[in-house]
Amino acid sequence: MKKVDKSQLKANLLEFLQLVELEGEEILVTDGTNPVVRISQYQKTPTTEELFKNMRGKVKYFEDLTTSTTEEWQEV
Repeated sequence: MKKVDKSQLKANLLEFLQLVELEGEEILVTDGTNPVVRISQYQKTPTTEELFKNMRGKVKYFEDLTTSTTEEWQEV
């Protein structure tokens, strides 16, 4: 991770953004010695379909999943 003071970032923002975009470098922006912001590539959140695509057709159900389970629970 590259550390950059915010004054350097202001003067060279486009160059730093290209570094992040093209090389995947993360940049930690500091104010003196205090970290302020981390700049990194955007990561798309996968959909449920994408997350579980390898499991499709492999899950076995041994009971009816739509039956009520309220009888199993005792009142407190």
